[in-house]
Amino acid sequence: MDAPEQPQLYLITPPTFDLAAFPDRMARVLDGVEIACIRLTLASRDEDEIARAADALREVSHVRDIALVITDHVLLAQRLGLDGVHLSDAARSVRATRKTLGADAIVGSFCGTSRHDGMTAGEAGADYISFGPVGATALGDGTMAEPELFEWWSNMIEIPVVAEGGLTPETVAALAPMTDFFGVGDEIWGADDPLAALQGLTAAMG
Repeated sequence: MDAPEQPQLYLITPPTFDLAAFPDRMARVLDGVEIACIRLTLASRDEDEIARAADALREVSHVRDIALVITDHVLLAQRLGLDGVHLSDAARSVRATRKTLGADAIVGSFCGTSRHDGMTAGEAGADYISFGPVGATALGDGTMAEPELFEWWSNMIEIPVVAEGGLTPETVAALAPMTDFFGVGDEIWGADDPLAALQGLTAAMG
């Protein structure tokens, strides 16, 4: 994932969804707005359930030439023919994952609000670093990835950066000059029309 001139959209699935309906719901979003990458992030620990979801979403994404990565399940990514893995443990498993999946796979690293973890993950071979949440949330300890982190990163580090978690039109507008991707998920999937909700966010990019 190369750093784009303008921020691009990185679509994150809900943690649970109806496999009979969600692929079509996602396809409508993909056909309405340009998406750079999709992340399958399921709460389930059932291997068969995850595999069925990955198969369905791979079909929807690859026919549109959009990369599909999965959160943390390195071996499943390899077995199911996905494009890579999004790691949620900061820099800890980046190097081993890169060795397992090879140079062509996408390996991303969620580093919360830690500049140090981001730099360490990048040095270990991550293709992108994700920071968040960027908006107020009751999850975790409430710590937010502040605009100053993205500003510093964009000025000092060449590895693409993703802003995610608690996005609003206001945070999108503020971070657009200093992030490469916006990771959008919960912000749209609860809406009656996810595409319209996403377009409301992207309009703030200017």
